Amino acid sequence: MAPAGNSTTKRKGINAILMGPPGAGKGTQAPRLAEKFCACHLATGDMLRAVASESTELGKRVKATMDAGKLVSDGLMIEMIQSSLDKPECKDGYILDGFPRTVPQAEALEEMTTRLQRPLDTVVEMSIDDKLLVERITGRLIHKPSGRSYHVKFNPPKVEMTDDVTGEALIKRSDDNAETLKKRLGAYHQMTKPLVNFYRERNLHTVVNAARKPQEVSETLNAIFRMALQRRQ
Repeated sequence: MAPAGNSTTKRKGINAILMGPPGAGKGTQAPRLAEKFCACHLATGDMLRAVASESTELGKRVKATMDAGKLVSDGLMIEMIQSSLDKPECKDGYILDGFPRTVPQAEALEEMTTRLQRPLDTVVEMSIDDKLLVERITGRLIHKPSGRSYHVKFNPPKVEMTDDVTGEALIKRSDDNAETLKKRLGAYHQMTKPLVNFYRERNLHTVVNAARKPQEVSETLNAIFRMALQRRQ
């Protein structure tokens, strides 16, 4: 086994953020990218849903916030991410999916990753028209244990309502409805879009057309990530 810190024998994975509104395809692309580029996938939506499913006061507050289509407080999000980045599976690289969502969160992340000496390599914004998202969201199916996502029309499972890998049942999220989506999109545009300028100023921001077929989007993301790693070297 190579000694710790020997960068010549072990290539570190990517450090990246996937930005985009709910339904843009982050949940589809991030697990593939994490496997390909030696990184852990931190999907804050899944992390929050796990908390919301607990019968605690915190869980009840998080669930109420999510059901209303609002964003969870910066403090809780930052605490969750910091804890996750300290885990062994995230030491080589990380792909953040759903964080940061506000400029204060981005500033906290920058301070955090600077301290850890694991700065971002790239920030990719998956852009798609709001009108296309309603159909995507309302038809979305999820394999809860893994986070794999499907769509009844655009990316159906091989067997109806069944995960392709495990054969387990798929579910529809309670917040995957048109009314909640409109609220979530409003919050996204108001609070998250300013992040574009934040990361553009740092020469990290790239836009990808997420309205294309998943395979086409995947190929574009792979190319962006490869270029980011080359710049680091």
